Amino acid sequence: MLRKTLPVLFSIAAVVVSLPAWSQEYPVRPVRMVVPFGPGAPDTLARIVAQQMSVQMGQPVVIDNRPGANGIIGNDAAAKAAPDGYTLLITSVSFAVNPSMGKKLPYDTQRDLIAVSNIADQEAMFLVVNPQIPARTVQELIAYAKKPGTKLSFASIGVGNTTHLAGELFIKRAGIEALHVPYRGGGPAVTAVMSGEVQMMVVPSTQSIELIKGGKLRALAYTHPTRAALAPEVPTTAEAGVAKAEFSGGWFGLFAPAGTPAPIVARLATEVKTALSNPDVQKRLAALGLRPIGSTPEEFRRYVDAEIKTYAEIVQLTGIKGE
Repeated sequence: MLRKTLPVLFSIAAVVVSLPAWSQEYPVRPVRMVVPFGPGAPDTLARIVAQQMSVQMGQPVVIDNRPGANGIIGNDAAAKAAPDGYTLLITSVSFAVNPSMGKKLPYDTQRDLIAVSNIADQEAMFLVVNPQIPARTVQELIAYAKKPGTKLSFASIGVGNTTHLAGELFIKRAGIEALHVPYRGGGPAVTAVMSGEVQMMVVPSTQSIELIKGGKLRALAYTHPTRAALAPEVPTTAEAGVAKAEFSGGWFGLFAPAGTPAPIVARLATEVKTALSNPDVQKRLAALGLRPIGSTPEEFRRYVDAEIKTYAEIVQLTGIKGE
């Protein structure tokens, strides 16, 4: 009996001993980090974190932008990549919104991608307008929107994106009408507001704070119960006279293809937490209005599951349908 048992025990021991070594050897070549959006919040955050992780891990972490379909194209590319730790995904809260949009996804949100770490989140978003709009307050915007002949439109980063949900919620609560115009990324959407192609947008601070301070966008409200530290002069939506229009600014997290070895997933979560403890990284994120988190894979998995349920309720309230 002992002769039969010993080989099995030695095999198990060999696997257990090899796991730490496996994670320590990783990575031995460049790591690709898919970002399912163009220039904007997830991309900016990804580049900051990737730069620091490259230094820590001794290998380049290369950003691969795959914009389109509110992150679905990039999410799918990451989900179908080899589960070896060399293709990762940094995406936004849109990841948790897409399952509720009434369209068939080419991947299973909770099965095909592993939650690695919640990198950062932001309190809320700014309601901004083109500076040429004759409205310096939310009440003036509402009055302007209700004038005969006025046709307002608002930008978003895509159908079902949080910028879309927040915009629809504000319009519903304010009792006005505005045409939704989706764009393929935060950069194009914000540019459209600045150029006057569309008149307004509910946009994350990561994509707007410098433009607000520079006078290229006019901020009318902040979608949080308290004012933003980055722009304390901007009233909350409630202070501006629109009740129940609060909206979270969302989160940005790291995922890996299902089947990625657990030691590598754990190593990546540790690398994210280490990167977020770097003073320069913290300073750069704070300037964007982002709060670093660095959760464990299990903590992030539970959080994503809860967020999927939360946004299903918001989608039902706003009545948004996928394209």
